[in-house]
Amino acid sequence: MKPNYNEPKIYTGGADISQWSKLSKKEQNDALKKDWYVYYSFRNPDTGYMEQQKRIKGEANRQSTKTKRLGILKPIQRQLMTILEAGYNPYSEDNSHVRRKLMGEQEVVVEEIETPKTTPTIKEPETKIEEEEEITTLKEAKNLVLETKKKVLNENSYPKYRSRINQFYGWLKENGFKEEDSISRIKKRTVLQYLNYVLQKTSPRNRNNTRNDLSSFFSTLYDNDLVEDNFVMKISKLTSKPKRNKSYSTVQLKDLKDYMNKEEPILSLFVDFVTYGLLRPMEVCRLKVGDIDIVDKKMQVEAKNQLVKVKIIPQILLDRIPDLSKFNNGDDLFTPTGIGGQWDVKEGSKRDYFSSRFKRVKDHFGLGKDFGLYSFRHTTISKAYKEILKEPNMTPIAAKSKLMLITGHTSLKGLENYLRNTDAVLPEDFSHLLKE
Repeated sequence: MKPNYNEPKIYTGGADISQWSKLSKKEQNDALKKDWYVYYSFRNPDTGYMEQQKRIKGEANRQSTKTKRLGILKPIQRQLMTILEAGYNPYSEDNSHVRRKLMGEQEVVVEEIETPKTTPTIKEPETKIEEEEEITTLKEAKNLVLETKKKVLNENSYPKYRSRINQFYGWLKENGFKEEDSISRIKKRTVLQYLNYVLQKTSPRNRNNTRNDLSSFFSTLYDNDLVEDNFVMKISKLTSKPKRNKSYSTVQLKDLKDYMNKEEPILSLFVDFVTYGLLRPMEVCRLKVGDIDIVDKKMQVEAKNQLVKVKIIPQILLDRIPDLSKFNNGDDLFTPTGIGGQWDVKEGSKRDYFSSRFKRVKDHFGLGKDFGLYSFRHTTISKAYKEILKEPNMTPIAAKSKLMLITGHTSLKGLENYLRNTDAVLPEDFSHLLKE
C-alpha cells in the first residue's frame, strides 16, 4: 500500500542548511527574511493524491538566527512525525484514537519501571495540528495568474503569455492531470518533462521562452503564498542561437529606398522612422500624431523597456515628415491607407501588416529571411559608430558612450553586444602586417 503521508520537513527559506556556513552573508540574510516552517503532505481520501497540509510555523519566525529557528522547528517536526505514526488524519473529524494510542504507550512504560499504578497524566504534544488548509486547484491557480498578468503585461505580451500557459495546461490534461487537482501536484520533474516536449517539437529558443513564462507563472503563485518555491528558476536555460538580422550594404540600402519611395511611399516613411529615428518596428506602430513635436524636434515613444521615453527627431527624419496639423493628436501616425487616422487593431497586427508589406519589397530584390525591418536600424547604428570613431582623438570607449545617447541602450555592455552582433566592430585592413 502507498503511504498516506510523507515525513515532515523544514522549509528554511530556500537555503541548504547543511551548507549554511558556506553561504554568503547576503544569502543567509535572504533566507532569514523568508518564513521558515514545518510542512508535510497527506493523501486526500477523495482524490487519492498527496496534498500539502497547513504549514506549522510556531514562533520560529520571531527568531533572528538559524540556530534559534531550528530550535523551535525541529521539536515540532519530531512531534508531528510521532502523531502521524500514531494515526493522525487531517481529513478525519475524530482523531481521538491518536490520543488513546499515545497514552497507552505511556502507560506500558510506566508499568515497566514499577511506578504506582495510577493513571498518568499525559501532556499532549505542544504542537497543535491545525485544521486542513484550503487547497488551490490547477484551475484556480491559472485564473489567478492570468488575471494578475493581464493587468501588468501590455496587449502585445499578454496574448503570448496566456497562449504558453494554456499550452502547458493542455499538456497536463493529456498526461492525466485534472483541473480540480492541487497545484502542488506539479513538481520540477513535471515541468522538465514538458520543456523537453517543447524542445522536441520546436526549438531551444522557444523552450527557453516557455521556461521563462512558466517561471513567471510560479513566481506569481509563490508571491501569493500558494506554492512553497519557484522551482522553475532552478531549471537551466539551453544554449540557443538567436535569430540575426543582417545589415544592408550601401548599394542595397539605396536600391530599397529608391524602390519604396516610388512604389510604397507610406512604407518608406515607416522605414525612415526605423532608420533615422532608430525605433523598433513595434515602437513605430505605437506612435500617435500627438507624440510628434515638430517645433521642439522630439517624439514620445512607448518602448519595450520603459513606459515612455523622449527621443530627438534628427533633421534628416524631420525633413521627411509631412504636415500633421490637420490630424487629431489621438490619431495613429501610420495606417494602411496613409499618414494619420484611426486604425483600431492590436499592436501585433499592425507590426505584422507592415512586415508583410516589406516582405513583398524583399521578394522583389530576392532578399532572404536574414534581412528585415530591423536591418535598417542595425545599418544606421553600425554606420554611426564608424563615423564617430573618425572624430579627432576619439577612442572606442568614448565613441560607444556617445553612441549610447543615440541608440538608447542603458548599459555599455548591452551596446557592445549589439555592435558585435551587427558586425559593426571590425578591424581596419591589416594587409600591411602580413607583408613579406
